[in-house]
Amino acid sequence: MDYEKQLDRAIEETPDIEGTSSRFSLPDPEIRQEGSATVYENFQSTLNTLDREADHVMKYLQNELGTSANIDDRGRLRLKGEFRQERVREAMEEYADGYVLCSECGLPDTRIEKENGAEILRCEACGARSATGE
Repeated sequence: MDYEKQLDRAIEETPDIEGTSSRFSLPDPEIRQEGSATVYENFQSTLNTLDREADHVMKYLQNELGTSANIDDRGRLRLKGEFRQERVREAMEEYADGYVLCSECGLPDTRIEKENGAEILRCEACGARSATGE
């Protein structure tokens, strides 16, 4: 068997490898308007997926959306003003890229650490360290 045939056979027999993104799937934000506020109904389940502190994510969203917010007694995030689901989803995806997913291996196995007053994202899977928010 010549090289080309062996190569073709190897490619055919090699299973398709799914990307690492299958390990991390951010839930779509369930958004509804309540008066002059936008209520993020599934904020708590999003926090569980991100494995981050509620205050950290809330402060990021406040800054990103240019509004104030609070977490009610049911774990929902109440944003002052009207925001479309797509805008909140974009902000949450940006948060995940900068504060959850490793910039080297793409896995969500990271922790935020303070080092000399700066936030550092440390990956427990590959050991990479990077500045947060990048």
